Amino acid sequence: MPPKVKFTKEEIVNAALDVARVKGVGAVTTRDIGAALGVSTRPIFTYFNSMDEVRAEMRRSAEALYRKYIAEGLTAEVPFLGVGMKYIAFAREEPALYRLLFLSPDENGQSGAMAALKTAQTLTRESIQRVYRMDEATADHYFRDMWLVVHSIATLSVTGGCPYSDDEIGKILTGFSVSLCMAIKEIDGFESGNFDRDEVFRKLING
Repeated sequence: MPPKVKFTKEEIVNAALDVARVKGVGAVTTRDIGAALGVSTRPIFTYFNSMDEVRAEMRRSAEALYRKYIAEGLTAEVPFLGVGMKYIAFAREEPALYRLLFLSPDENGQSGAMAALKTAQTLTRESIQRVYRMDEATADHYFRDMWLVVHSIATLSVTGGCPYSDDEIGKILTGFSVSLCMAIKEIDGFESGNFDRDEVFRKLING
């Protein structure tokens, strides 16, 4: 009679993620996972046929953790700001998993960052429309541009070390938000990109 499996599939995946947090996702091996669990590699292959399957499950688990961050962000007083701050927090607190989800292509070669943008855009659209009194297309334009700022700060946290505190980041995002909202509402053609840039800058410079 074969010995009873000591660890669950979830425990094996969690061990793999713990190794990834130290070594990076690409460096994780079955030997590493077994060492983290204090066993041979045999229990791992009770559930998985290859490391590719392990890595796919690691991605799904990382996505589930990321969704918890975003769900918490949605409970903030300003949901779209809360989501942005939680995206940055995920990058700071889980850099290896952030790299896996948003700086590496998935199995189909697609960018996880763009998928995250679309998902967060859908989740926050209503609150942007309500707070800033925008139609759907304008709210999506606003969110896209703000998300590019959020993603750059998050990526800086992972790749170069972000020097800004949460309070400073909040002020940076607020500054971009105010500037973008004013431009959308006060500059004819701004949203479509069909406006006289020289004239706009001339007025700004000359007061």
